[in-house]
Amino acid sequence: MAVKNKYRVFDCDGHVVEDDSELFEYLDAPFKGHTELLTEPLFPPMDRVHRMARAVLDTHIEEAQGKKNGGPKIGIEISKEPWADKWLKVLDAGGIDETVLYPTYGLGFGFVWEPEWAVGLAKAYNSWFYDRYFKINSRLHGMALLPLQSPAEAVEELRRAVTKLGMVGGVLPGAGLRRPLGDKIYFPIYEAAQELDVPLAVHAGAAQGMGLDIFERSMEARTLSHSFGQIIQLTSLMFSGVFDLFPRLRMAFLEGGVAWVPFLLERMQRAYKLWRVQAPELKREPREHLTSGRIFFHAELEDPFLSSVASTLGDQCLMYASDFPHEPAKEVLHDLREFQERTDLAEDLKRRYLGENARRLYRL
Repeated sequence: MAVKNKYRVFDCDGHVVEDDSELFEYLDAPFKGHTELLTEPLFPPMDRVHRMARAVLDTHIEEAQGKKNGGPKIGIEISKEPWADKWLKVLDAGGIDETVLYPTYGLGFGFVWEPEWAVGLAKAYNSWFYDRYFKINSRLHGMALLPLQSPAEAVEELRRAVTKLGMVGGVLPGAGLRRPLGDKIYFPIYEAAQELDVPLAVHAGAAQGMGLDIFERSMEARTLSHSFGQIIQLTSLMFSGVFDLFPRLRMAFLEGGVAWVPFLLERMQRAYKLWRVQAPELKREPREHLTSGRIFFHAELEDPFLSSVASTLGDQCLMYASDFPHEPAKEVLHDLREFQERTDLAEDLKRRYLGENARRLYRL
């Protein structure tokens, strides 16, 4: 049964499921036609855990213990039905106007080592997305993979993706790059995004490269990885003066929740007060930037801190994301219904969170 929403809903963050055999067909020279590339995954792993194997094992253990419904779900169900068709069914069932789609395996794109391969793979992914999603239905928008390993090529690919493929912005890795996102080497990318009037989004995913390898259980690393990646990159961007130097640039931080944002705000305010001499490019206090309405955050539907964070940052920067198909369709629909019955949130906040803020971010 379809969800009957009180407000217009716009999904700020769903996902595609990349198929290496399909992406292979979009590779240009010198990689074009080299089938030996398919002996390994095209995208590097996000961490040392085989996530689907872990999900299968967790489900097996739960079933052996006689438990039902309480534990982890096997995340991505593979079938022959095209993913674009699956997505349209979810949008219709959820009463969701449109969605902006991000990679799945491409979230490990920051760990691509060779710049030439990063460029070739990004171009292949973006062209593949256009044919498999946006060309099928314009409700399925995409964020372009950008080869930050070669910033000049990243600028050109952002321009191509936006002007020729209809992409609504670009993805920035939360982990894996050899330099943090505040490094000046990436400034031409920010300038291009500002000029094109499209957002850039830091999407977490990887659980390596942040000191989390000391954990023995994957659940420990995954508890922290998304938020840690966001914290590291936002700190770098802030103290490097990116938000001052590019005053019209819109940025989003996705799938790390929002409870970490007030914490980081307090820490950055204190650091700015004590050591601002080290950040001469930062002209305004971190609080001014975080409450400016041009830095956006995805918050979970059930997040108990949503109202509190809105009172700190304002209600124009928080957004709804389905995370389908990483979240099963049944849970997407259930959570949407439950959210609209919450009594601890102002109706204006619900309306902006469910759709208005994401439309403003993406200019859709």
